[in-house]
Amino acid sequence: MEEQIVIILNEMSEYLSISQMKKLQEVMLKVFASRSDDKKKAIHNSEYLKMFLASKTVEGCSVRTIQYYRVTVEKMLENMVQPVRKISTEDIRNYLSEYQKINNCSKVTIDNVRRNLSSFFSWLEEENYILKSPMRRIHKIKTNHQVKEIINDEDIERLRDKCICKRDLAMIDLLYSTGIRVGELVNLNISDVDFEARECVVFGKGGKERKVYFDAKAKLHLQSYIASRRDDNPALFATLDAPYDRLKISGVEIRMRSLGRTANLTRIHPHKFRRTMATRAIDKGMPIEQVQKILGHSQIDTTMQYAMVNQTNVKTSHQKYIS
Repeated sequence: MEEQIVIILNEMSEYLSISQMKKLQEVMLKVFASRSDDKKKAIHNSEYLKMFLASKTVEGCSVRTIQYYRVTVEKMLENMVQPVRKISTEDIRNYLSEYQKINNCSKVTIDNVRRNLSSFFSWLEEENYILKSPMRRIHKIKTNHQVKEIINDEDIERLRDKCICKRDLAMIDLLYSTGIRVGELVNLNISDVDFEARECVVFGKGGKERKVYFDAKAKLHLQSYIASRRDDNPALFATLDAPYDRLKISGVEIRMRSLGRTANLTRIHPHKFRRTMATRAIDKGMPIEQVQKILGHSQIDTTMQYAMVNQTNVKTSHQKYIS
């Protein structure tokens, strides 16, 4: 629209005075803006959501992330009678407050909802569907940062002892030694694994490719598991029963929780292995930049949140350098 206005003004500049040019520009901007507004008003809220999700898909967001965006934004739109172009900061604040009361959820959950809604309205602003995002004045919600537990060596052995199949043993050791995401684990194919070099290629968030490395124990258990299979599925991990489909994220999560309960361990889930690997690596002296590379984080601050430094090591270092 702006380019068209400039072209017209340039063409008319030799025929009109400066004051007439200014008036022409004013009128054109008003008319074009009015037509643009009418067009935007005709778009339903659900259409805005569809376009937003499509853009996130193009950006490379995972299916899980897209679904999280969809659910979060849909719930908000269901509670708003007005079109998105008229939603105010106060409307969003009231919605978040009511959401927390009704669902009795934590500050962490509310902040996740806030982030998703912020992404949606920021996209609307960038695409010129709204003048200004109502989320600009709604800042990050302060939460209590609890030190999250990791899986110690003894607990890992207890989990291994409770494995009744070679697949689960291979999964535990691969998660424990590589720190890969559960989504990356289930997407691995047998052809992605280089047993000689003890490494495999995974595709992380946004389709970013990286190499991860596993230890000798994981190598032996993976080879033993693959040798025991009687299916032709290219997936590295498949279901135990016919038709031997590729194992899904939910399948890995359910299996890890079940093994944890059997071993009398609490809160055993795939992501805990990732945090454990990061903490172990840093405790043993691996530079944080290398840990960041292995985990596939774009920001080093994210890596620091995953890696909970062993308090015993902190005390030893204090005695060594300070005391």
